[in-house]
Amino acid sequence: MSNLTAWEKLNIIRHKNRPTVRDYIPMIFDEFFECHGDRLYADDRAIIGGVASLGGTPVTVIAQVKGRNLDENKESNFAMPHPEGYRKALRLAKQAEKFHRPVICFIDTPGAFCGIEAEERGQGEAIARNLMEFMTLRTPIISVVLGEAGSGGALAIGVCDELAMLENALYSVISPRGFASILWKDATKEKEACEIMKITAEDLMELGICEHIIEEPLGGAHGDAGQTAENIEEYLVKVIEEKSKLDIDELLNQRYTKFRKIGEFEE
Repeated sequence: MSNLTAWEKLNIIRHKNRPTVRDYIPMIFDEFFECHGDRLYADDRAIIGGVASLGGTPVTVIAQVKGRNLDENKESNFAMPHPEGYRKALRLAKQAEKFHRPVICFIDTPGAFCGIEAEERGQGEAIARNLMEFMTLRTPIISVVLGEAGSGGALAIGVCDELAMLENALYSVISPRGFASILWKDATKEKEACEIMKITAEDLMELGICEHIIEEPLGGAHGDAGQTAENIEEYLVKVIEEKSKLDIDELLNQRYTKFRKIGEFEE
């Protein structure tokens, strides 16, 4: 694993050529069939999802979408989902539960969209419902952080049996810029914020939030997207096989315990 600082990792995951989930899906899965819409309002392009095959095992894929240029980012609302995106994710997760398919979530968002229209359509309720429903979903759930994982926008598809992060990925309750704006009233102190927030994969492993770190090529995933995809696939095949062997009630108990122990400390 690299010894890069959180600030250096932040710059790597913001690299314009860093692979997105649209790069990874065809390299990791076979026969991906995308499903659209939340059956309530619209199809949010910030989250894509559908049915695929992983090494011959049917799975449901739910992923937040980043773009690599302005047009792609505008189409996906800069990876900031609206409530209909989270409702689409929940619809697909419930479908996976019905047909006993493991759920694989790819997290890559600075946070949920906070515009007026998103609030009018129930952004907070949509995220909260996902947290509740994913906690008791009777099928294995694996989440992988590809780049940024910001606040409730990430956690809405981050309730899982096992959380993995790419080596340079970051997971935080708020962006470093937002943190600096609140703590110091100065957004330019983003670099200083990065170094005290404990948001790297190594930090989250130490805190018991992340269970596995997936190696990236030297310099970042953009150096060899194929190798990164291979590393992700190898991890997913192994962990899904392990989780699928567990009795479902034991799996749910382990999931509950995983989240209950987060934040435990000794004085």
